[in-house]
Amino acid sequence: MCTVRKSKMTNTEYTQKPVTDVVLIGAGIMSATLGLMLKQLQPDLTIEIFERLDVMAAESSDAMNNAGTGHSAFCELNYTPQLGDGTVDISKAIKIAEQFEVSKEFWSFLIENKIIDSPKSFISAVPHMSFVWGEENVTYLRKRYEALVKHHFFADMAYSEDAAQLQNWMPLVMEGRNADEKVSANRMDLGTDVNFGALTNSLFNYLKQQPGVNLHLKHEVRDLKRDKDGSWRVRVKDTASGNKVKLKAKFVFVGAGGGALHLLQKSDIPESRGFGGFPVSGQWLVCNNPDVIERHQAKVYGKASVGSPPMSVPHLDTRMINGKKALLFGPYAGFSTRFLKNGSLTDLFTSINAGNIFPMMKAGIDNIPLTKYLISQVTQSADDRLAALKDYFPNAKAEDWQLDIAGQRVQVIKKDPKRGGVLEFGTEVVAAADGSIAALLGASPGASTSVSIMVQLIERCFKGKAQSAEWQAKLKGMIPSYGQSMAKNAQLANETRERTTKVLEL
Repeated sequence: MCTVRKSKMTNTEYTQKPVTDVVLIGAGIMSATLGLMLKQLQPDLTIEIFERLDVMAAESSDAMNNAGTGHSAFCELNYTPQLGDGTVDISKAIKIAEQFEVSKEFWSFLIENKIIDSPKSFISAVPHMSFVWGEENVTYLRKRYEALVKHHFFADMAYSEDAAQLQNWMPLVMEGRNADEKVSANRMDLGTDVNFGALTNSLFNYLKQQPGVNLHLKHEVRDLKRDKDGSWRVRVKDTASGNKVKLKAKFVFVGAGGGALHLLQKSDIPESRGFGGFPVSGQWLVCNNPDVIERHQAKVYGKASVGSPPMSVPHLDTRMINGKKALLFGPYAGFSTRFLKNGSLTDLFTSINAGNIFPMMKAGIDNIPLTKYLISQVTQSADDRLAALKDYFPNAKAEDWQLDIAGQRVQVIKKDPKRGGVLEFGTEVVAAADGSIAALLGASPGASTSVSIMVQLIERCFKGKAQSAEWQAKLKGMIPSYGQSMAKNAQLANETRERTTKVLEL
């Protein structure tokens, strides 16, 4: 039975709810994936999900806020840096490619078990391509191809410097281009487009029908405090009614996108100290000409500008949004002090404290090129944006494109023993030593690798249960390659790809 008491946390009236096993903060792809996995592993778990907005997947997971690329390192050049000796490092590409294969395994499990009706609702086959111009960039892309194609994940990659072949692969990119310009591209037909907003909604629609699971929209988590028994007191406000509730949870996951940093700081766990965030906003040019949209069928990624964050790598991008083909270019990066697209302008300032101010200052000093890049992006005119588009689509016409707001990302800043503070461009799980709370910080490749990230979180935060024979068997049921390395086992990787390609109808 619920009781009403005076809260020591806020000095206001609150409604005390019973203890729950799991609280998930944020209704995005990470919470959806974790919630569904935990419910499969232990069906009697009670789960409360809180989302501050009135819809699910409206921030980082939304189709227009997310890159939509199934990040598998086929086309993303920032995953394959060129080293000082001229060689190309493909280690990160291999890791991300494997993580995406794991995601496809889990999604195939969802289809096979009727948790999601049709793969077409969220995933489509779209070739992935990298495209560059200029002698230096062509040499780099050739070296990249030669390094990648030796690994079984990338054995089917094609490469060409022939204008006629490139014209066939991507007519919009090649038409109107100077015939003397040195260009090259690589192509993987196994690439995908993923609507993570649609996937997230499907997962939550299934989850909220399960016994012991409650999804609360328009509910904002205001505070987190650890009790002496190791559980967490979670204070929540219903923003529609103004009612406040407090509940105890045995485990809390903060999957609130850009909002995760503030909540992690409120938890005051030692592991949270020293973390900061650097927000980066974005915009897309969205094509409104059906004839142009129909003539392009690929995700064509280029090289990032010097100093730019990975999320702003330019791409001419075929997308499937709500069952309709779309064509986007961008994103154009920008700067906002908001940590969420629907956040507050004070987000950045209120995240600064005594523990992270020095790492943030050091990271800022070390990333002057990023600052200059963002300033140049913010001050762009419509003509500047069109000029950037014409690098990838020389015959583009301004009247065929309209500007739309993309998502907001918060890049991780953390302490570094050598440099004082570093700006990270990946995702990072920050968890308490006892595994009672975990938060996900960062951005790309995020959603595409959500399954691997959540498996690692389960192993870390539910260590005893995760090592049990029962949970091990269930994890292998959801992810048949679990406990094995597809990166090192070509036969396993090829068999897995063949099976998931069939199940996901790619």
